[in-house]
Amino acid sequence: MSVLKQIGNTPLVESTNLVSKPNVKLFLKLEGNNPGGSVKDRPAYNMIAEAVKRGDIKKGGHIVEATSGNTGIALAYVASLFGINISLVMPENATIERVKTMRAYGAEVVLTSADKGIEGARDVAFNMRDQKGYLLLNQFENNDNWKAHYKTTGPEIWRDTNGTITHFVSAMGTTGTIMGNSTYLKEKNSNIQIIGAQPMDGSRIPGIRKWSPDYVPSIFDASKVDQIVEVSQDEAIAMTRRLAKEEGILAGMSSGGSVATALKLIETLDEGVVVAIICDRGDRYLSSSLFE
Repeated sequence: MSVLKQIGNTPLVESTNLVSKPNVKLFLKLEGNNPGGSVKDRPAYNMIAEAVKRGDIKKGGHIVEATSGNTGIALAYVASLFGINISLVMPENATIERVKTMRAYGAEVVLTSADKGIEGARDVAFNMRDQKGYLLLNQFENNDNWKAHYKTTGPEIWRDTNGTITHFVSAMGTTGTIMGNSTYLKEKNSNIQIIGAQPMDGSRIPGIRKWSPDYVPSIFDASKVDQIVEVSQDEAIAMTRRLAKEEGILAGMSSGGSVATALKLIETLDEGVVVAIICDRGDRYLSSSLFE
């Protein structure tokens, strides 16, 4: 079977050490088990496959996209399997593992100013589209981003919890994960609560964003999120380390932010079935200070 057929159907495991309330269960969706190592495999495949289906891009064509890392890795290997060239634009402070992985898959990597962050990378990607005629997938405005989760992640969570899920928790970056899952899960049961994790002012958590007004993803619909919980960088780091030591789950900082948010929520619950997204694997952060 093709590698692409291995995207999705990731494990949903129950936390064994983080929750002490007998009537509250916390399940963790291990998206690092996707072939490219993150939740972004799903939208990367869907965005490229749908673009090919529409005729927006053909074999031998060229895609450009801004990324903070995981989407770029996923797009790099998916594009290579479709025979499509790709340029990925990302801030220069990205971990070296991410840059090398993208290049290993055959992508061109364009590094931009760390001071301007992902917003600056998005500006450069738009310029490359305009100047070179590349196809910009624009995950921040691309409905095929959130629809990937509507078609796959949401149904998997509903199936694997036997329809008992009461709360869904996710980090918010492009917001595709939370939008797609919210849309599907609310259709199944409108009482399911959707909680988004957002960084506190001054906190930098890769994969979680608090966008300035001009850059808020157009795919984001605030009515589909019941509650936004702010999480600090220190909380995200501490929980990421706890996940490794107490749950045997080596993940990135955005996953720590997601689970820290879930535990804040659980403090307010007497009963419930909470599902939190583990966004990626932690091995692509080993060159950083995350686990030091």
